[in-house]
Amino acid sequence: MASELVEKLVAVNRVTKVVKGGRRMGFAAIVVVGDGRGKVGCGSGKAREVPDAVRKATEAAKRAMIRVPLREGRTLHHDIYGRFGAGKVYLRAAPTGTGIIAGGPMRAVFEALGVQDIVAKSVGTSNPHNMIKATLEALQDIRSPRTIAQKRSKKVSDLSLRGDADTAVEEKEAEHGDN
Repeated sequence: MASELVEKLVAVNRVTKVVKGGRRMGFAAIVVVGDGRGKVGCGSGKAREVPDAVRKATEAAKRAMIRVPLREGRTLHHDIYGRFGAGKVYLRAAPTGTGIIAGGPMRAVFEALGVQDIVAKSVGTSNPHNMIKATLEALQDIRSPRTIAQKRSKKVSDLSLRGDADTAVEEKEAEHGDN
């Protein structure tokens, strides 16, 4: 399983601690890990050397993986908003051929997740920690039509989907004779 995971190093930050004898350097790394088929996780790690920080971050990301339902294995089922701290993100499902239209840290999440068509906008902060966590927060709230139909004890065909909203209203009006 470990060999098929996609690992994306998002950021490495050098931190300095001033001590009696001078300065001590340390490194903090953020890594996004995904299987390219609907599972993704992020983690951060700190160490005195970059490779150790990246290894710790990767292990943390593997432990924190979540499953995200994808439509046709390429985009989201619906548009969604996510927030973490000052980071706010808007994620929109996109038609085939659009590609990944997203800023740096969010792009890494979508590539690891296996999304091919999405439009995403980050508002409020460019801090990679908050952008990634806001993106994952939004992705956790995505529900597939099958899940929603199951919760409502209906068939997927009975649900009013985005493109069918106008026809569903017209059908209801026709049933009640409100024309």
